[in-house]
Amino acid sequence: MNLGPVVLAIPMYFTLMAVELIAEGITKKHTYRINDAVTNISTGVLQQLAATFLQLLRIGFYILVYERLAPWHLPANWISFALLFVLWDLCYYWDHRLQHRISLFWGAHSVHHQSEEYNLSVALRQSSTSVIWGFPLYLPLALLGFDPTQFAIVGGLNLLYQFWIHTEHIHRMPAWFEWIFNTPSHHRVHHARDPKYLDKNYGGVFIVFDRWFGSFQAEEEKPHYGVTKPLNSWNPVYANFAHYLDLAGYVRQARSMGDALRILFYPPGWLPDYLGGFQEPPPVDERTLRKYDVHPAFLRVQLYILSQFVAALLVNSYYFFNAAHFSGYAKIGAAAWIVFTTLMFGWLFEKRGRWIGMLEWLRLFVLPIGLMGLQEGGMSMPGWMIPLAWSFAGLSLLIFLWWIWPVRRMQSQGEVGVVQ
Repeated sequence: MNLGPVVLAIPMYFTLMAVELIAEGITKKHTYRINDAVTNISTGVLQQLAATFLQLLRIGFYILVYERLAPWHLPANWISFALLFVLWDLCYYWDHRLQHRISLFWGAHSVHHQSEEYNLSVALRQSSTSVIWGFPLYLPLALLGFDPTQFAIVGGLNLLYQFWIHTEHIHRMPAWFEWIFNTPSHHRVHHARDPKYLDKNYGGVFIVFDRWFGSFQAEEEKPHYGVTKPLNSWNPVYANFAHYLDLAGYVRQARSMGDALRILFYPPGWLPDYLGGFQEPPPVDERTLRKYDVHPAFLRVQLYILSQFVAALLVNSYYFFNAAHFSGYAKIGAAAWIVFTTLMFGWLFEKRGRWIGMLEWLRLFVLPIGLMGLQEGGMSMPGWMIPLAWSFAGLSLLIFLWWIWPVRRMQSQGEVGVVQ
């Protein structure tokens, strides 16, 4: 069973999001949209899915350096734990800063910044590829002899801390807290696309590193969220590769290897003069500001997607908690269904072509068939799980055919657009 701090905290995440939604009902402050929140959480699902295949990358290299190269091993006690907690965040600061300042690395981290809203679901909007670029920044901790188990726990706790700061419902913390720690106010600045706020407040738990290294910016004017080139999609797979695809297009047009490397490793927005030169981030104009959406947004379609999304989260959780017991082929099959499901939610929101119906029916019935395959392969599961999966697939198909599909046909002429 996966007992990592982040996976174990999943119930807490959704409980706090429910509290935030209740607060929105009371305060009439609306920061959630169903399509945005589903996409945010779907990218987090893909990140956790990637972690089941890549989780050994960071910790594996860490253990290798710890065992082979560290001149000493520190005792695992509360003193080393507290010191590691601070030093881990220092490493995170530089990892985070480089992912903002190197365009190739920004291809991973930009996923976390794509949402044009700011709420707790945004905290779960994580990249599936960021670990590839970031893990070397933490290897000095292995050389210093910090225990690998402590390293894994501290990393999870650091990420857990960063969840609560993704909210607009907390204005300011006490002044002493704001000076030392990262807070919702500081992190709202970090997520803003306003030029004065760009590339500021990189700290995870502590904001003092930003104060020391000159990257601190206090929250002044109300931030506008998102990236300077809006994603304009609810597709979580595309979200993970959008910036990489842009870079690949520019690299193909580069006239020299030097320019190609500069496009990859200079700050985001750098281009040679013959491709337009550096792309300055535009100021945000309130008069023309629009958020991406797709019209018309029929309530019944949103409710259908939301119900399927909740069901998919239950299936995903079963996989994440039991991935260690899945065979290699079963892991690949489960991963394919999870990716396909996140794609389907994006396509349903974006109201793509008529083939969407056939794909949704396929998605619904692959699940019980897959569970039967797992059971025949020796996977232990409750006796009610497969009958429940068949019943859910059949009921969902009937709802889709009689309640959703006629509306989708009405939407076939809908346009992709924006909302204020």
